[in-house]
Amino acid sequence: MKALFNNLYIILISPHGLIRGNDLELGRDADTGGQTKYVVELARALGERPEVGRVDLMTRRVVDAHVSSDYAEPVEKLSKKARIVRIECGEPGYLPKEQLWDTLESFSDNALAYIHEQQQMPHIIHSHYADGGYIGTRLSSLLGVPLVHTGHSLGRSKRKRLLASGTTREEIETTYNMSRRIDAEERILGVASRVVVSTNQEIEEQYAVYDFYQPEQMRVVPPGTDLDKFHPPVGDEHESDMAKELARFLVEPEKPIILALSRPDPRKNITSLVEAYGQSPELQKMANLVVVAGNRDDIRDMDAGAQEVLTSILLAVDQYDLYGKVACPKHHRSEEVPELFRMAALSKGVFVNPALTEPFGLTLIEAAACGLPIVATEDGGPIDIIGNCKNGLLVDPLDGEAIAAALIKVMKKGKRWRTFADNGIKGVRRHYSWQAHVEKYLDVIRPLIEQTEPIRRMTFNRKPLLYNDAAIITDLDQNLLGDPDSLARFTTMMQKHRKRVSFGIATGRSLESALSVIRKYRIQPPDVLIASLGTEIYYAPNLTRDSVWRRHINHRWHRADLPPILEDLPGLEMQPKNCQTPYKLSYYIDPDIAPCIQDINKLLLQHEQSVSVIFSHGQFLDIIPYRASKGYALRWVAEQLDIPLENMLVAGGSGADEDMMRGNTRAVVVGNRHEEELSELADIEHIYFAEHSYAAGIMEAIEHYDFFATAAGDQA
Repeated sequence: MKALFNNLYIILISPHGLIRGNDLELGRDADTGGQTKYVVELARALGERPEVGRVDLMTRRVVDAHVSSDYAEPVEKLSKKARIVRIECGEPGYLPKEQLWDTLESFSDNALAYIHEQQQMPHIIHSHYADGGYIGTRLSSLLGVPLVHTGHSLGRSKRKRLLASGTTREEIETTYNMSRRIDAEERILGVASRVVVSTNQEIEEQYAVYDFYQPEQMRVVPPGTDLDKFHPPVGDEHESDMAKELARFLVEPEKPIILALSRPDPRKNITSLVEAYGQSPELQKMANLVVVAGNRDDIRDMDAGAQEVLTSILLAVDQYDLYGKVACPKHHRSEEVPELFRMAALSKGVFVNPALTEPFGLTLIEAAACGLPIVATEDGGPIDIIGNCKNGLLVDPLDGEAIAAALIKVMKKGKRWRTFADNGIKGVRRHYSWQAHVEKYLDVIRPLIEQTEPIRRMTFNRKPLLYNDAAIITDLDQNLLGDPDSLARFTTMMQKHRKRVSFGIATGRSLESALSVIRKYRIQPPDVLIASLGTEIYYAPNLTRDSVWRRHINHRWHRADLPPILEDLPGLEMQPKNCQTPYKLSYYIDPDIAPCIQDINKLLLQHEQSVSVIFSHGQFLDIIPYRASKGYALRWVAEQLDIPLENMLVAGGSGADEDMMRGNTRAVVVGNRHEEELSELADIEHIYFAEHSYAAGIMEAIEHYDFFATAAGDQA
């Protein structure tokens, strides 16, 4: 049955940065830019719509003495129907987004638990930025809820810019985790039902370089701006505290203001603007330059990038002797930003954005709403903004003379300035109000919601594991098999605790193969069996197949299309027919001959196949639906059987087990499986690397975690 388009529950995901309802710390660092403002205002604007019943903006909970205690509050109300929900995510302190990757599974698991506690499932999950998209893909894949994604900034574009600036690939990887980010972005594009962008340039130039490029799935929905805050001058702006602050710097404060407003990031190219101003006596005579580049107490305490930018600005001021002509205030509050725009507009000045590239340019439409003409980079979002509003000029951000000439051209003739100012005010109301944005946004998500069938999980005559609130789930080969003595001791231990702790097996083997091994080695029958790499789930006592899971993972699965795509690749050999299943395509792979896994994945993405490619044991390559994996199946089972993930001990030993072991489960890698495939897990909390091998390693982990006592209560 189609979902009715009312009482909508929308979840927005934006994990990094400092996000709160008021006094956003924009420009504090590279993670507190326009994206944080956008998601807060989007949540508020959606909450005002009659067809929307609830909006939850999920972000990371931060408990850190160096930031406001606001960011530690679990819930913050934005309006009657919108709120910020802060999710626990690994290390409680404030961290840059590049350091969050190993904790995002924990965020996902905690968000999943939160969602399952609610009275209704969300209709849409809308993720923001690559890390939010990574979380969104996991939640969407498990819940069957459509994913909408907004990238804001893309890894491939950033890597290109960094390489052009002289940064080496090794430095980029070390600093930005760039490969991981780009891999996540590719997967997001394969999962998302819609990608919302701000400009056509994002579609045609930025997303076009991705392997899973489907422009028909993308929609241009320009961000809105708050017209109650950003409006033309009322005439008393020169009496404000900010006006008095700027006057401290300026000999002739009454002159027109050239305003630049951005965080101190090298990509914003502010130093080139100061140099262009310093090299133009005509511009200096005509106007003052005001540079608002974040907030600072001591430049030496800021990160290296911000230090470099601010130091270069001050050196340029000194080099061109611009004292009395340039203002660079140390502090400003978010509520003073509209005042800055209005002061510049009242002075008949201009707003300038000289960034090397600008994905959108929210400050441009805020300036336009205040009646301030703009001069902006010709790379990115400003093309669409000026195209829609006809309120300024585009320039080459690397041409200082062109920047100066454009600024002079806008301010020199009063008639042109007035036309640009009036056009901007009208254009923003038409194209960039929050009302216009939300109207377009709801038009984008409406068909997705109406086409989505809610998941109706299996019901049991007698719910399995009714009295069990903990479980041990282990791979079969290399974990249970290999040491008969330790397997016998493990079996005895599990039988002793069977009433409180369930036993499960998660294997790449088919059901028939797994049962044959279980009988041969006299392994106790599992309460749950996850087979064929997570594509099949069976429950005791009669090994009942989870048919809902089977239908769930069938989404966008086109098995017959896969062999022709891969048939010409060297080093791949199809496994025998008895190793194949309807939801698993299996090959032997010779890593010395075959393309790397990344290239195989790239080929499949280029053929628009949303799949998971799994390399394990150095010789197996399996392709399964993107909604399936051992980790996804484990979480499905946990919800089905009402067992908290924290009460699950997972034992694995290959790349196929990685997503089962990440997140909120307790996990162990047994001693015989300390292989390269799992080396990235070594520093992650709750993943224990045992010294003993096979089943003895699992028992070592049980003792390490004191599992029976802490997870299930020791009933023995």
